[in-house]
Amino acid sequence: MIDMKIENVVASTTIAREIDLYKLKKALPESEYHPEQFPGLVLRLDKPKTAALIFRSGKVVCTGAKTIEDVEKAIKRVCEKVASAGFRVYKRPEISVQNIVASANLHAQLNLNSIALAVGLENIEYEPEQFPGLVYRMDNPRVVILLFGSGKLVCTGARKAKEVEEAIKKITQELNAKGLL
Repeated sequence: MIDMKIENVVASTTIAREIDLYKLKKALPESEYHPEQFPGLVLRLDKPKTAALIFRSGKVVCTGAKTIEDVEKAIKRVCEKVASAGFRVYKRPEISVQNIVASANLHAQLNLNSIALAVGLENIEYEPEQFPGLVYRMDNPRVVILLFGSGKLVCTGARKAKEVEEAIKKITQELNAKGLL
């Protein structure tokens, strides 16, 4: 039994044609805007617990959500706040998931040296002196899996939760087939 958990969903959208971030900062004192350090305004939301990076171009990057539904709720709240500050926002901004980061536990100790040799070095990076995990670049689905000796793994690069499940199932089957799990 593998317990998988989505840790972060990063998505982007465009909510307006252009936004004066200085004016928006004045209207939303809870936001952070330091253009000399970062070109976007940071708006943190409590429900759902996310951060929205709002750019002058009207583009928004939402990060920290645990589900795609939370991304949608967060973008809706951002639109409401930006509209209440006097900006025209699009009614239904198109949201595009950029990255899903998930973790899982295979509930077994892993011998990363054996895995690196058995799986083949063309898709694997393993330098224990540099990083304690094995980096496995999977082609289908196109994700990166970090495997750790503890049996824990992190999957990144997916755009759909289904791709994460598929990748974890695939790596589990591959490790089982080679007697490494």
